[in-house]
Amino acid sequence: MDFIDAIILAIIEGITEYLPVSSTGHMIIASSFMKIASDDFTKLFTIVIQLGAILAVVVLYWKRFFQSLDFYFKLIVAFIPAAILGLLLNDVIDELLESPIIVAISLIIGGFILLKVDDWFKANEVIDKENPAAHTEISYATALKIGFFQTLAMIPGTSRSGASIVGGMTQKLNRKTAAEFSFFLAVPTMFGATAKKLYDYYQAGFELNSDQINYLIIGNVIAFIVALIAIKSFINYLSKKGFKIFGYYRIVFGTALLIIHFYIYSLTAI
Repeated sequence: MDFIDAIILAIIEGITEYLPVSSTGHMIIASSFMKIASDDFTKLFTIVIQLGAILAVVVLYWKRFFQSLDFYFKLIVAFIPAAILGLLLNDVIDELLESPIIVAISLIIGGFILLKVDDWFKANEVIDKENPAAHTEISYATALKIGFFQTLAMIPGTSRSGASIVGGMTQKLNRKTAAEFSFFLAVPTMFGATAKKLYDYYQAGFELNSDQINYLIIGNVIAFIVALIAIKSFINYLSKKGFKIFGYYRIVFGTALLIIHFYIYSLTAI
């Protein structure tokens, strides 16, 4: 990895982390084209720069993030399924992370779901005059169910934000509430994934040189700035327009990847 690679991957992370298009999938594809996908530092870099994206959520939602113990307990409950399955399936997940084909297929399947999700949960956007908070209240049971939906993102290309937002909507949350809880849930989830990856590399005796440390610093700064813009833009767009554009994007992108892989050259061989 060089300086330009680090900047490109950080921008991709910042843009896609909170959109329902799969940040991990996009970085797998980008790093494959850069011919650095199998490099150990690349794998570490794509996880660690999530810290910058985490900070963007904390800064944007400062007052709401530091609100009550009940809020934190609900985040912990939602985080538990990913924590348990992440530890149990760590090796399997690492293998899947090297498969652009799985990314492409997941993108397409998720795309078709996003094309229909607004219609499936249209009632969630209707304000109940007798109970205005009907589609904004999150119980512990709801938090746990969203957490199980989030585990689907262990399949590269699925999208952590997409899975958890749809999970929230299945629990009768409106789009905005589901999306914001997904953002909050990203903090313990991505922090935990980063800590686990750093620990694994430490245990393996992996040492960072000065250039790599600089890349991590730059990557986190860029991911933070870009994520700030992406989150605000996404919430505004989602509240007004819904998911269809992201569904079309996923289908087109996933199909293009399959065509490139099978008819032009193998992405996994790059």
